[in-house]
Order: sequence, then C-alpha cells, then structure tokens
Amino acid sequence: MDTATHITMGVALGGLATLDTSVQQDPALFQAIMIGTLVGSNAPDFDTILKFKNNAVYIRNHRGITHSLPAIFLWGISIAFLIHLFTPQVSYGQLLFWTTLAVGIHVLVDIFNAYGTQAARPINRKWIALGFINTFDPYIFSLHIIGIAAWWFFGAEPGITFLILYFVMALYYLKRYLDKKEIVRQIHERFSDVEQVVTSPTIKHNYWRIAVTTKEHFYVARAINGKIMVLDQFERLPLPNHPAMTEALEDQNVQAFLSFSPVYRWEIEEEEEHDHETEVRFIDLRYRSKEHYPFVAIVKLDSNYEISNSYTGWIYSEDKLQEKVQPITN
Repeated sequence: MDTATHITMGVALGGLATLDTSVQQDPALFQAIMIGTLVGSNAPDFDTILKFKNNAVYIRNHRGITHSLPAIFLWGISIAFLIHLFTPQVSYGQLLFWTTLAVGIHVLVDIFNAYGTQAARPINRKWIALGFINTFDPYIFSLHIIGIAAWWFFGAEPGITFLILYFVMALYYLKRYLDKKEIVRQIHERFSDVEQVVTSPTIKHNYWRIAVTTKEHFYVARAINGKIMVLDQFERLPLPNHPAMTEALEDQNVQAFLSFSPVYRWEIEEEEEHDHETEVRFIDLRYRSKEHYPFVAIVKLDSNYEISNSYTGWIYSEDKLQEKVQPITN
C-alpha cells in the first residue's frame, strides 16, 4: 500500500488496541502503543532510502528482506525496545505485540497488489503478488479516514469503530478476490494454453490491467466493468543467442528488472547510423498506460558489444528514456 494508507492503518491499530481495558486506563501505554503502531506500519518501507543509491538496487531490494518473515519480528522487537527505553513504566509485552502486529499487517496488505513482496524469504525469494488491490485503494483509505474522523471529532469508541472497519475491509478484500477470480476465469475461456495471468488493479474500481502468458504469445488486455478487451499481442520468443543479449544479461539494471518482472518481452535493435550501436530492451507488460509500457530495462552497447550505459525504472516518454541511456563520456 501507499504511505498515506499505511499511516492511517497505524492510527487505526492504535485505536483498536483500546479494546484492551488496560490500554484504555493507561495513557502512557496507549501513547507508546500508538507510536509503535505508527512506526511499525511504515518501518518495512524504510528501504525506500535505497532509491538514493540507484534504481537497480532499489528495484531488487524494495519489499525484499525488509518485508520478510524474520524482518516482521526484528522490526517489532527493535521498535518496541526503543520506545520502551523512553517509557520503561509501560508493559513491554503489550507494546511488542501491537508493534509487531502493525509490521505484520503492513507486509500482509502489500502482497495483495501487483508489486507484491518477498514475504516468504528466507524460504524462497519468489515475489508474492496477488494482484487484486491497487497500491492506493481509495475505498480502503476512505474507510480509515472515516473511522479516524468518527473517533477524533465525534467521540466514537475507537476499539469498536476499528473492529467494525476491519470487518468491512475483510468483506471488501473478499469481493476484490472474487472480481479477480472472474477475470481469470474469462481469460481461460478466451485463450488456450494459458500459463499465467497477471492482474493489476487500478485506482478505478472496475478497471484492471491484465497480462496473459500462453504457450506461444503474450497478450496485454484490460477489463472494464467485467468486459475484457485485448490491446496488444506479442509473439513469445526465447532469449536469442546474440552477443548483445549475452552482455546485457550481465548488467545490474537488467538483472534487477528480471528479478522483479514476471512477464516481459525483449527487443534488440542495431543502429548502423550510430556507429553500429546496439540497444537491448526488456519491457514489462503489466503496466501499459496510454499505449506506453513505462517499466523497462535498457542497455546500450558499442560496436564491440561493450555496455556504454544502461537503465531500469519507470519512464513515461521515449525521449526521457533515451536521455537516461546516453553513452557516458569522460
């Protein structure tokens, strides 16, 4: 989920903690738990700092080890310990429980969108991305804002308020799961030899992006109000035995892209008018937007098939992409 939703979830969990009468009756414990749930609800995303290094490191590691099973407990223990240093009079056990719960819910809700997490680490590094909740879901965010407003401005009992809120949210998640299940059912009816269906819900409730892998093709489609429309079709080709491809696969930007993208196509373009420059491009098919595929990895190679520059990330225009991969000159 996005940062704003994680913050509201932290507040909601702090309010939910008041179902425990000992939290209700101890302002210091309540404040400590509220701080713990707010920090815990956002802690796994502290790896966003990796953006300052480069996109390859960020893409390869964001929602990786910081969202893993051991990290849930390490975050909870560390945050609760630091808060307890300043409030030694409160129950460390209760503080630890709610803080760890906040971290765990952060990791849990992140697996429902198309980006996903490596939550199963260290068992395996597979990305778990269920693809039926958007990264920012206006319904989920609005529910939290309504609950917080009812508590702060109208004096609603926070424990009961957020208990009801999370029951409604559970029904909403079930509804979205069934929406995705229906889309997948239609895809299997429409195409033969379906190997994979990747769904990416958007901020619009009834608008979905879809990438389908069959034995011989990739299909890019969208679903609007339950109706599926195919937008693009690409032949599914194995990676070629080409020196440019061999070199590109050793590049850190390409490796980061391939570690993250479950469905992509590739292109090799040799440009003789540019000193026999070669371009290798990998294109993620999940995020088609306005006839453009913004998540890519691109490698530029010289006439000797040595890499002159490379890039991976989200770029929404070809001009800006080419600016990113201009050959590096001394």
